[in-house]
Amino acid sequence: MRITTGEDPAFLIAQAADAIEQLVRDTPDAVLGIATGSSPEPLYAEITARVANGLDLSRLRITCLDEYVGLAPSHPQSYRRYITEHVLEPWGIDADTAVLPTGDADDPDAAAADFEQRILAVGGVDLQILGVGPNGHIAFNEPGSSFASRTRVVDLTPSTREANSRFFDSEAEVPTRAISQGIGTILESRHALLLAFGEGKAPAVRAMIEGSATEEVPASALQDHAEVDVYLDDAAASLLGRH
Repeated sequence: MRITTGEDPAFLIAQAADAIEQLVRDTPDAVLGIATGSSPEPLYAEITARVANGLDLSRLRITCLDEYVGLAPSHPQSYRRYITEHVLEPWGIDADTAVLPTGDADDPDAAAADFEQRILAVGGVDLQILGVGPNGHIAFNEPGSSFASRTRVVDLTPSTREANSRFFDSEAEVPTRAISQGIGTILESRHALLLAFGEGKAPAVRAMIEGSATEEVPASALQDHAEVDVYLDDAAASLLGRH
């Protein structure tokens, strides 16, 4: 696990963008796993700026970590909509090449299994972007999730639904379930890149990096990943003792 810290998040974002750009230059049709949420948005904006300056991502294949069950692709808070607006359209990538789960499928369990198989069919994920939740969750893998877990339908915890309610008109509108890559699926990515900014992430970052690898801290599974880069601003790194 390589850890980069700094006072200026923009510097860290630029370094993370460099890693993605190098991946594309080495492998133009690489598979990039997208994380949703606010933490990676500056990274996607930086990549968009590089596309405007001539970076060609047209052959890049996009996948993601998760999707709400029950939301149509056109729903403003669906992750497919997020990826379309923040990644596919500004990066010039054909949406038909993206490997994304179907949140409004009649059979969510079958949709989760299909999503897992489609990830395998494209050869797996070359680089997976990740964030970490305050309780150490990655994707929708909450504390207690098996490190061997595969893509599946998960129940969203009250704390997760409350945290995500800021994106909806009310907490009652937040879906109760999601399709999520499992920790075992995530660990099969060839390279993982995790971003964490702000003091609210500091306890989870410390547990992820310096604590024991335990299913009570899902992100600690990354200790056993062969190729992980972690980018932390000084606030997120403030509780680390060895770095």
